[in-house]
Amino acid sequence: MSHQDSSAPTGSLVSQGTTNGGYSSNTVPMITQRDSRDSWSKKMDFLLSVIGFAVDLGNVWRFPYICYQNGGGAFLIPYTLMAIFGGVPLFYMELALGQFHRTGAISIWKHICPIFKGIGFAICIISLYVSFYYNTIIAWALYYFYSSFTSTLPWTSCDNVWNTPNCTNYFGTNNVSWNNYSHSPAEEFYTRNVLEIHKSSGLRGVGGLRWQLVLCLFLIFTIVYFSLWKGVKTSGKVVWVTATLPYVVLFILLIRGATLPGAWRGVVFYLKPKWEKLLETRVWVDAAAQIFFSLGPGFGVLLALASYNPFTNNCYRDAIVTSLVNCMTSFLSGFVIFTVLGYMAEMRNVEVEDVAKDKGPSLLFITYPEAIANMVGSTFFAIIFFMMVIALGLDSTFGGLEAIITAVMDEYPQHLFKRRELFVLGLVIVCFMGSLSTLTHGGAYVVQLLETFGAGCSIIAVVFLEAIAVSWFYGIQRFSNDVKAMLGFAPGIFWKVCWVAISPAFLAYIIVSSLLDRHPLILFDYKYPDWSTTVGFIVGASSFIWIPVYMVYKLVWTPGSLKQRLAVCMRPERTMRDPHTDSLSMTPVP
Repeated sequence: MSHQDSSAPTGSLVSQGTTNGGYSSNTVPMITQRDSRDSWSKKMDFLLSVIGFAVDLGNVWRFPYICYQNGGGAFLIPYTLMAIFGGVPLFYMELALGQFHRTGAISIWKHICPIFKGIGFAICIISLYVSFYYNTIIAWALYYFYSSFTSTLPWTSCDNVWNTPNCTNYFGTNNVSWNNYSHSPAEEFYTRNVLEIHKSSGLRGVGGLRWQLVLCLFLIFTIVYFSLWKGVKTSGKVVWVTATLPYVVLFILLIRGATLPGAWRGVVFYLKPKWEKLLETRVWVDAAAQIFFSLGPGFGVLLALASYNPFTNNCYRDAIVTSLVNCMTSFLSGFVIFTVLGYMAEMRNVEVEDVAKDKGPSLLFITYPEAIANMVGSTFFAIIFFMMVIALGLDSTFGGLEAIITAVMDEYPQHLFKRRELFVLGLVIVCFMGSLSTLTHGGAYVVQLLETFGAGCSIIAVVFLEAIAVSWFYGIQRFSNDVKAMLGFAPGIFWKVCWVAISPAFLAYIIVSSLLDRHPLILFDYKYPDWSTTVGFIVGASSFIWIPVYMVYKLVWTPGSLKQRLAVCMRPERTMRDPHTDSLSMTPVP
């Protein structure tokens, strides 16, 4: 086993050793150049950007629901174990890869294992699909934000033009008859005024565009463009607002929720452990999926953001800190949500489980707004709540689009290096146009279809291959040497075992379980037709397919015998940096 010294003389290149590469940095020719890559103005710009990406709407709408559904306090056991052995190691791996190689999700593969370059293209396509529906959800929040500037919130009563005879307002009214056909004012505001989904017959007839939502989305993408057009110098400043504002609002809402009648009922329901649930496979699958999608490895964002770090930045500490912040935010969000659900149960005079059935966007746009509408100071709390939702969404959008921008610009620097503003503008226009189908009367059906298939199993499969490529093909010892060159110490045996075996097994477990346990898609009593599921699988495959396609392309166009082609296609190009001057060296591995 070769050894890598953690120190290097001033002005010299960091010496790189390997156990499986068959080369020495002392015997190969090197091309050295000054790296002109942008960098973060401050360390906190990077940390807030990573936290802003990882802490997204899913922390608020998915974790509380998954937690109470899977055993309350008992769920924290599988959640913690999956975080320690699966989520955090993958998070750390991506930060280290991005920081060492200082390049995006496409071109990084020439330094790791060139035949896997299709992973980078797949990541960009998945991020594009996410942008098609995720920003629409932020546009819905902006519509609510605008609608909140009234003395009486429009989803408080059943006296509006969009309400139906089935609208039932149980707040402040005794002996209300609630049946299976009853709808709350908040539900009808969301479905009949914001979405106007009643004008759609389903995916076969999504209807026309909602011009109000088109305008909201245009404003969202305008903010996104001017936050990203100059690179991390501008986005690093914006996140000081968008990444910190949600925490201020969460604490305000937590204090308000704790003072509501019945709040304790919600907290007990949220945390009361159901130990028998730990024997169910579904609980462990949900824990694995939740921590994976919460931390967000595989979307290329961590690679992109870390690539703008100094070479010797302590990415190990960053991974631990940001992962802890992410998990604690999810836990805190549960209290914010369930204190309010307890209040609603108290007002309806029903059990908490009867009002805690909504998840996803319905929790943000029906359940919580309904509770806010009946609080003292409802206008204020509605405004800050939807400000928080917008901020959470924008941070994740910044990260997702920056992953595409960094990946493509690093792959084609000769064409795009001095045209970032134009490229970002073109990308934003593509994302806006791709989102138009989600802004129709039946747009919510399209959103759920894209959310389920656009970034479901495909992104997990991509990360699975990424972990295999890094740990098994690039080599765990070589990767550990890279980390040691940056940090001055090598990763411990725990991290190596996780990267080589546990984390890939963790991902394979999610993939197999998701494929074997598929539920029919249903939204607002609309059951998705079988053909829509086929379309969904095609959408999912359209990103993943680039991995085998590129492998075949690389093998076909590389000269030599099959054995020689495989050797060339798996031979990485080494990246070496001087930590004192941050100059870049590229050495082909013989």
